[in-house]
Amino acid sequence: MNISSTGTTGTTTDYSRISGLASGMDIDSIVNSLMAAESAPLNKLEQQKQILEWQQEDYRSLNNALYSLKDAASGLRLESTFLARTASVANTAILTATAAKNAGEGAYTITVSQLAAGVSKASTVQLAEEKDTDGNSLSLFEQFSEFGTRGYTSADTITVNINGTDLEFNLGTDNISTVVSKINAADLGVRASYDSTYNRFFLTTESTGSAAAINISADSANFLGSGTNSSILQLSVDVGTSYSGQNAVFSVGDAAGMESSTNNVSINGLTMALASTGTTTVTVAQDTGTIVNSIKAFVDAYNDTLDKLYDKLSEKRNLNYAPLTDAQKKEMSDKEIEQWEAKAHSGLLRSDPTLQKIATDLRSTLTRMVSGLSGSFDSLSEIGITTGSYSENGKLHLDEDKLKQALSTDADGIKELFTNSSDLTAEKGVGATLYSTLTDSIKYISDKAGSSSSLTAADNSYIGKRLTELKDRIDDWEDRLDKIKERYYKKFTAMEEAINNMNAQSAWINAQFFSTSG
Repeated sequence: MNISSTGTTGTTTDYSRISGLASGMDIDSIVNSLMAAESAPLNKLEQQKQILEWQQEDYRSLNNALYSLKDAASGLRLESTFLARTASVANTAILTATAAKNAGEGAYTITVSQLAAGVSKASTVQLAEEKDTDGNSLSLFEQFSEFGTRGYTSADTITVNINGTDLEFNLGTDNISTVVSKINAADLGVRASYDSTYNRFFLTTESTGSAAAINISADSANFLGSGTNSSILQLSVDVGTSYSGQNAVFSVGDAAGMESSTNNVSINGLTMALASTGTTTVTVAQDTGTIVNSIKAFVDAYNDTLDKLYDKLSEKRNLNYAPLTDAQKKEMSDKEIEQWEAKAHSGLLRSDPTLQKIATDLRSTLTRMVSGLSGSFDSLSEIGITTGSYSENGKLHLDEDKLKQALSTDADGIKELFTNSSDLTAEKGVGATLYSTLTDSIKYISDKAGSSSSLTAADNSYIGKRLTELKDRIDDWEDRLDKIKERYYKKFTAMEEAINNMNAQSAWINAQFFSTSG
């Protein structure tokens, strides 16, 4: 008979066999016991593969921490980090201000003589209702009776030239909303709107400054502009007159009479939002808080990374707990599997030389003295960043008050300590050296365990190549075990067939004997 059986390796193979019908033996159990012994080398390979996968997972997790630390340290190699500025304004009713990193420190007297403005025209009185009593929109001819009294009919089309562009409105089919839409779609530098609650029409320039203008140069019906007759929309706009906005006029110290088309102006690293006319003082100073926060964020990230490194370096290795085989897992509960594998996973990077080198490189980078500097400081300890005791594995401690005092004493010296550029390693700033050290450290781990963020399917790292080799060996062993299992079943099948034949012969002999006796 044909019986489907799951092999020791997990693959399913059909074997043509007779399972104990003649001998009365449990052939499946016997074969499975034999295969359990045969599978020992395969189990060891799979356990090796699991350990490598766990190590790879641990390495990559640490690399993610190093990437985060690199991001935090990135700004410490840049001069711009130490050039942060604040701008405080004596009277914020006149203006508000921010300072760029190139703003010169000091107090600036700002006088605002005139604010930038555009042009805005609105209906001076309430217009006729735009809808009838049933809520239906009225045409221009229906809403504004002036068209009829001025000799126009609902079939007429009128033309209005706004800022050099002719717009046409059909009195019988267009309504006040159509007028708004056509003006806004014409890209005239002017926006139209209509308030249906108060029945007022508005015409406003899109920008401010002297170049912003509203100019109705032709309007025979005096729809928007006043001419022979008053404007139907009751706008204070004379046909043929250009209405222009105005520039902001301001002074910064002795630099008087400066103009801007907007009320947002930038000069000498200051960006100011002008709000009203008057005089006020803007004081630009070093932004100590931002600099301290940048350094503090780095210190926190460094300590967190160092903790993770030393946690793995000192983690206990449980040699009595090997990765579980599939057969072992079947005999355990999920909780038991979880607890076992936590112990089996523990300590796989204990005293790892790659991690020890990274930790040592990081610590030496931050405790070294930088030579050849012109400022007051040549080590982090002099600005309030010190290392803890031996038991803390070199964690950093930040004295913010000492750092702030150092910034007030020699901010350029601190900038140089972190950012100094040199071909000589001893003269490179702490930030520049640390960034380079982290770049190398990340590469060490990537070479060892690959990267989870890699865009390529191939993993050419040391562990990646070993996992590929193990997978090939596992595949070979699974094929070998399938053949061994098939061979066992063939032997037992042959035995069953022999016993069956013997039983048949015995039955025939017995039948002949009883026949002769009879």
